[in-house]
Amino acid sequence: MSAIDEFLAYLAVEKRASAHTLDAYRRDLAALAQWAGERDVLALEEADIRAFVAAEHRRGLSPKSLQRRLSACRSLYRWLLRHGRIARDPCAGIRAPKAARKLPQVLDVDEAVQLVTLPTDAPLGLRDRALLELLYSSGLRLSEVCALRWQDLDFDSGLVTVLGKGRKQRIVPVGSHARAALLAWRDDSGGAADGFVFPGRGGARISGRAIQLRLKQLAQRQGMFKRIHPHLLRHSFASHVLESSGDLRGVQELLGHADISTTQIYTHLDFQHLSKVYDAAHPRARRKR
Repeated sequence: MSAIDEFLAYLAVEKRASAHTLDAYRRDLAALAQWAGERDVLALEEADIRAFVAAEHRRGLSPKSLQRRLSACRSLYRWLLRHGRIARDPCAGIRAPKAARKLPQVLDVDEAVQLVTLPTDAPLGLRDRALLELLYSSGLRLSEVCALRWQDLDFDSGLVTVLGKGRKQRIVPVGSHARAALLAWRDDSGGAADGFVFPGRGGARISGRAIQLRLKQLAQRQGMFKRIHPHLLRHSFASHVLESSGDLRGVQELLGHADISTTQIYTHLDFQHLSKVYDAAHPRARRKR
């Protein structure tokens, strides 16, 4: 077994990394192994890693993709160093190229309400309403929604328990509209406590792709032709809570972000909004026409 295969096995078994995370590491480290050719990755030095990153850049990879490649290499070599397989980390002195930080798109409050207030008399209307209300109410990740079981919901307390990235458990509030929609869907579907809230065919776990396609259809049905996807509702949830509360740490906890710098992007959205308000309202801010 190669060093890369051993590392991936460690991620799968000991770190219990998700299939998505494992696929990303596998792709990035396969690129390193392919670039190294017949050379053992254990023998690569700092100059080699720099050359690898430069080669990937010439191949047209974006700064963000290069950051991910280098992050995978760093994780591999730190693990090898910890286990005494190498004497020195070849990634230690290498900095990733800076990528322009793209602000996430969000719905405004009226758009979010328009999207989630679906009529429930259509086929699967109760399910769809519950799905949209929950995504916007609690800002859950797509993977968390797919894995959700009825027993994870505490309707009396208005809370849901989810297993997020890194298998970290967190408890998130569920709003009154989402609770009502979920209860209506449970009563209609007869969901068992250990059953999935949004099952796929045969009661199995629904796929993320099925939810993505359904949201696109529902948005068009509601007369919205923006690119609507589950993460857009998570972004909108975070932006609206931060705009109303100003509590960045609280939003970090709700979203399950390990690093607050990930959450801070929503402060930029808030400042964008404030800047627009200022430009429109302040007499000394308006540009002369």
